[in-house]
Amino acid sequence: MAKTLIPVLGDQLSLSLSSLRDADKAASVILMAEVAAEADYAQHHRKKLAFVFSAMRHHAAALRAEGWEVDYVRLDDEANEGSLGAEAARAAKRHGAARLVVTEPGEHRLMAEMRGWEAALGLPVEIREDHRFLASHADFDAWAEGRKQLRMEYFYREMRKKTGLLMEGGAPAGGRWNFDAENRKPASDDLFIPEAFAAEPDEETEAVLAMVERRFPDRFGDLRPFRFAVTREGAEAALDHFIEHALPRFGDHQDAMLNGRPFLWHSVVSLYLNAGLLDPLTICRRVEEAWRAGAAPLNAAEGYIRQIIGWREFVRGIYWREGPDYLRRNALGAKRPLPAFYWTGETEMACLADAIGQTRREAYAHHIQRLMVTGNFALLAGIDPHEVHEWYLAVYADAYEWVEAPNTLGMALFADGGLLASKPYAASGAYIDRMSDHCGRCRFDVKAKTGPKACPFNALYWDFIARNEKTLRGNPRLGPVYSTWGRMKPEARDALRASAARFLASL
Repeated sequence: MAKTLIPVLGDQLSLSLSSLRDADKAASVILMAEVAAEADYAQHHRKKLAFVFSAMRHHAAALRAEGWEVDYVRLDDEANEGSLGAEAARAAKRHGAARLVVTEPGEHRLMAEMRGWEAALGLPVEIREDHRFLASHADFDAWAEGRKQLRMEYFYREMRKKTGLLMEGGAPAGGRWNFDAENRKPASDDLFIPEAFAAEPDEETEAVLAMVERRFPDRFGDLRPFRFAVTREGAEAALDHFIEHALPRFGDHQDAMLNGRPFLWHSVVSLYLNAGLLDPLTICRRVEEAWRAGAAPLNAAEGYIRQIIGWREFVRGIYWREGPDYLRRNALGAKRPLPAFYWTGETEMACLADAIGQTRREAYAHHIQRLMVTGNFALLAGIDPHEVHEWYLAVYADAYEWVEAPNTLGMALFADGGLLASKPYAASGAYIDRMSDHCGRCRFDVKAKTGPKACPFNALYWDFIARNEKTLRGNPRLGPVYSTWGRMKPEARDALRASAARFLASL
């Protein structure tokens, strides 16, 4: 019997994948392959590698339990040729495949590779759209068509109406679409911060950890302790833990940062969601149920759901709509190389040291640490956007290009010139001081504007405003900022720019 070969990628760990939906199990073979090309195209964090490989192996077992034939190629198999295309070719020969069916990948580079498989293999290759998202490519393009500006808030409202989430008839629950203004409270370090969910590595995961340790001894990041779940059941347990213990206070403190408290009230399930172990609509329904049952306030439920059906779906739409050249956008002409401390964490700036140190240990940082600490610094200092993109893609366990690149290039760095964000998310040290406890233990003084003891974010902020004035002055949201800059005495402006120049030279 002629077989259909169905390649399943490491971020496609869903039993309802579009390539599987109408397949005849008796006439199909699923191919899963751990390959060097995917491990090496970015300098992935060792915890990220271990999570993906272990989750793949456990998913293969789940597929077999569902009655599928799975051909699994491990990274250290001697015959492994190192790329998805080469492994697809080998598997097609092994099984006498008559055709391939695959769900579209999440990255442009892989899509380009897959489009060449038909010619390379001499077999029909059907690439299906990924139905694990709530907005199809056509849905997003139809929404975006003809709009002068693409703003997440308006897309999000359409997604609320489409899904019925947090809706009361045709109106948003609580009479408002967005409760973000209530979700910006700092936090104090107290006994009410919940413990983070942690899974215990099983025998298969331990084997993967040993392999990663052996194959990637010099890669960024700590490999142990390893606390990620690697199965669907484990991912669901992590979601249950969040909803019960952290969701009630998530809304209030989702922007807060505390030294030595990496998880706070965050769910830490984005890596499971982006790998396919959790379903976005199911997550949102669970959060909505908690609110309707009185177990969580509306600002928490709305803030969380917005991140999934709002930002996550929106940035995916931007990624595919804009195409591969989006990765090289650099609207502000930023050229400075990425500082070495992004890899080492060795900097005297307490906020950056904490965020990067946590990233090294956990392969995780929450959205404000990424946007307003590491991202804000890169924006203010004029770091090359592509280098920053490559760093974010490498160091976080939940980072795949479709979700990471727009968040980095558009949201954090304004490299797309305002396609995604209405203004640059630039801030001085005052923002970090307001939302964290970092400044009180930093060797720099957040109140000082210039001089060797001044917080570098302060002078860098005004230097950023000054050097990008030609590009940004017309932005209506920056009008008051440029008015303030214009009212400063020339000697004050010169001092700020000189202080920024000295600091940047020290990098």
